[in-house]
Amino acid sequence: MSGWVTVAGLGPGDEALVTDEVRAAIAGATDIVGYIPYVARIAPRDGLTLHPTDNRVELDRANHALDMAAAGRRVVVVSSGDPGVFAMASALFEALETRPDPDASDIRILPGITAMLAAAARLGAPLGHDFCAINLSDNLKPWDLIEHRLRLAAQAGFAMAWYNPRSRSRPHQFARALEILREELPEKTLISFARAVTTPEESIQTVPLAKATPDMADMRTVVIVGTAATRRVGRWVYTPRSAG
Repeated sequence: MSGWVTVAGLGPGDEALVTDEVRAAIAGATDIVGYIPYVARIAPRDGLTLHPTDNRVELDRANHALDMAAAGRRVVVVSSGDPGVFAMASALFEALETRPDPDASDIRILPGITAMLAAAARLGAPLGHDFCAINLSDNLKPWDLIEHRLRLAAQAGFAMAWYNPRSRSRPHQFARALEILREELPEKTLISFARAVTTPEESIQTVPLAKATPDMADMRTVVIVGTAATRRVGRWVYTPRSAG
């Protein structure tokens, strides 16, 4: 039996948004590897072994997947959203760098709908012009670097999608991120909070920056910061493509 590793995106939460390509990979897998809540989305069946692990062992998870594939297993590493957006695809390739023959591994990366795109679609088109995505977690990079990037993105006029904005262990950091926006952007700038998008717990609100508060976000929230040109039309929020 020839082994392989597929890193697959499960989308933002609604099972209808999982692609057929990802479903086929899961159906052909002998092993599923991933963070505990993502593996929990996979239905058990005969011949399939589930390997749920903690969120802070990405490289261990990637090496385990590569080892199993080398032994002939068919492994799917699952991520929420898209595996290439703050997720497991990068970790897998980082682990692959330590292997003597990287090209010997049969690897596929299957895209999924990432949370910022699902949130943007619910809102309208807030990312309709130039934008960037920034992970506010400082688990893998220093907070001062995050602050620097936030400030430059605001000065450059990018719309922004923020992942992992506010956890219980670092609530003060999101408050600081809002302070930076207020130092660089007009108070009327629209900021949207999309929590648990596409799931039954979904909630979405858009407010002017002046009215944004830290408690509007948690780790299940994607925050979308508009530009000076972002505006409302009826219940929708969009950034025109003609913006400077």
